[in-house]
Amino acid sequence: MKLKEVKDVDVNNKRVFLRVDFNVSVKDGKIEDGFRIEKTLPTINYLLDNNAKLIIAGHLGRPKGKKDKSLSMKILADKLKEYLKKDVKFFPDCIGELVKKEVSSLSPGEVLMLENLRFYPGEEEDDDDFAKELASLAEVYINDAFSVSHRKHASVHKIAKYLPSYAGFLMQKEVETLHKVYFDPKKPLVLVMGGAKAPTKVKLVKRFLSIADHILLGGIVSNVILDAKGISIGKSKVSEEIKKCTNGLDLTSPKLHLPIDVVVANDIDNPKKADVVAVGSVDDNHIILDVGPETVKLFSDIVKNAKMVVWNGPLGYYEYEEFAKGTDDFAEALCKSKAYKIVGGGESIAALDKIGDLDKIDFVSTGGGAMLEFLAGEEMPGVEILKA
Repeated sequence: MKLKEVKDVDVNNKRVFLRVDFNVSVKDGKIEDGFRIEKTLPTINYLLDNNAKLIIAGHLGRPKGKKDKSLSMKILADKLKEYLKKDVKFFPDCIGELVKKEVSSLSPGEVLMLENLRFYPGEEEDDDDFAKELASLAEVYINDAFSVSHRKHASVHKIAKYLPSYAGFLMQKEVETLHKVYFDPKKPLVLVMGGAKAPTKVKLVKRFLSIADHILLGGIVSNVILDAKGISIGKSKVSEEIKKCTNGLDLTSPKLHLPIDVVVANDIDNPKKADVVAVGSVDDNHIILDVGPETVKLFSDIVKNAKMVVWNGPLGYYEYEEFAKGTDDFAEALCKSKAYKIVGGGESIAALDKIGDLDKIDFVSTGGGAMLEFLAGEEMPGVEILKA
């Protein structure tokens, strides 16, 4: 898949609108993880080195179209200043005459970060007027926010109607890497899916049954398929709506690897009473909360012999330390594999970061949901508008 690249456009002395995804975790007024910011630095530095007048825009949290001081981008402007070791101006709005005046004063090589785009309803509504307002600030549009490019939002999609539009380096790398997973994978290819978002993940499983050599399943997605096969999952929650997503899935495929043992408890808030039981022995009062040690061993043996592994989503209820062991143990095994390893999703990345082995992953995607939808063959509005 060929995209129009940032290197294809002369940005010298031009106002460049750069859409980023700096939607990071903030706790007690401090940024907990600058991973997404760091991944965008090559594009930012390239634009500055080539004398662009740089306007950076993004979002933080879910303000639902209303201004919320706790979700201001000011903290991100200050953090970016640390990374760049140069001044980053901040303006507490993203549209209007005052913003235009601030933008008009930018010199080549200067940076201005705008306020949270999602403070305006028009952003998530893909509103044409809002997109026009954003576009009026610049002469060139660069999208380096792959992780939100599965969404039809004004700053990701509609803005490209009004400006010459190109992909940043991070966007290029994400698309190129994930495109190869389906169209030119290294074999044996192993897909590992856990966590929630069962409808998208089951669709992805359906698409990859003819491509992958093994598909390893944990988390809610494995519960959905166990239930579809008529195997008891106790009182683990699977809605009737989610159950429908397994329609058309070949439940008997030998490529599908479900847990063979699981960690269960009667009450999620009383983890000390958790037990390991064989799949098929889950009683009606049990909730499945993690994969068991035999499952981890099985999954580890499979990835050991793989040439490419794609992993998205924890294998258990990762929010609880007591149910993170399956995910953590699998993460350790994955890092020992000589396969080309691609990982996405917050909890998967957190597991690798916790054991100090994130640097052993060949490609870490910034987009959990976007990665899934891209691999599942879903429409990616923010990518489509950048195709060469």
